Amino acid sequence: MTFNENANVGGNTARRRGAGAAVAGGGIAGIGAIAVLLFQLFTGQDLSSILPGTPQTGTAGESEIEQCETGADANRNDACRLAAGSVVLDEYWTTQMQGYRPPQLVIVDVQTPTACGTASNQTGPFYCPSEETVYIDPTFFGLLRQQFDASAGELAQLYVLAHEYGHHVQHLAGIMEEYPDNGTGPDSNGVRRELQADCFAGAWVGGMTEQVDDNGVPYLQEPTPQQITDALNAAGTVGDDHIQQESGGVVNPESWTHGSSEQRQRWFEAGYQGGVSACDTFSVPGGSL
Repeated sequence: MTFNENANVGGNTARRRGAGAAVAGGGIAGIGAIAVLLFQLFTGQDLSSILPGTPQTGTAGESEIEQCETGADANRNDACRLAAGSVVLDEYWTTQMQGYRPPQLVIVDVQTPTACGTASNQTGPFYCPSEETVYIDPTFFGLLRQQFDASAGELAQLYVLAHEYGHHVQHLAGIMEEYPDNGTGPDSNGVRRELQADCFAGAWVGGMTEQVDDNGVPYLQEPTPQQITDALNAAGTVGDDHIQQESGGVVNPESWTHGSSEQRQRWFEAGYQGGVSACDTFSVPGGSL
């Protein structure tokens, strides 16, 4: 999913926090390590204790995302792409949800403290409800591309961002309060919330080409079939069953927190085809999730 080069994405409120450049742990290799990194990337679970190497410690300095004014800037730089994506996501959800207020987006450099724990390139993207803030370290995308032959392309990155924004919508709508964490399992509230966030992400991807800047220029080009396939593959890669298989374990649905690969792909596509109204995962019987 590519930004139109002359689209105006300036004025975003994303902030960069932390200092320094990410350092990948030496000697990380093998399917198990890839599964762990993918799991962290899309779920925000900190499994750094089982990986060799840790990120360098950085300070919590904060700054704007520089040189991020046009779609061309967003297409060249991961941090700007995420910041620009936040502009489009905020505009989308303003039209979809009464009383919507934007979350803060923090682009993490190495690591930074948060009310929900440390954000770093070890924990991956996550949403912190008490701060109403999305944290993403874009160096994870580079790590996946350079070391693990994963595409982590434009649409995959924006899918991750849109998924975390989906959790923000759940927070604002009271869904997290109405359906609190009730443990693990294929019918758990956690799985339903994650699948709904995937569906919300798909709904945005399905409608985002209709959004235009102040000059009437569409922010984003129509996604190609290959980009949609990449997004579906990204959703499938982080299914609980796939992670368990790639880690060499037995598939155990009772331990699931995010849903299977098939479920995550299917709910993303449900949103892509049917919009936000197709995303009520809490009214679906467990056997039909």
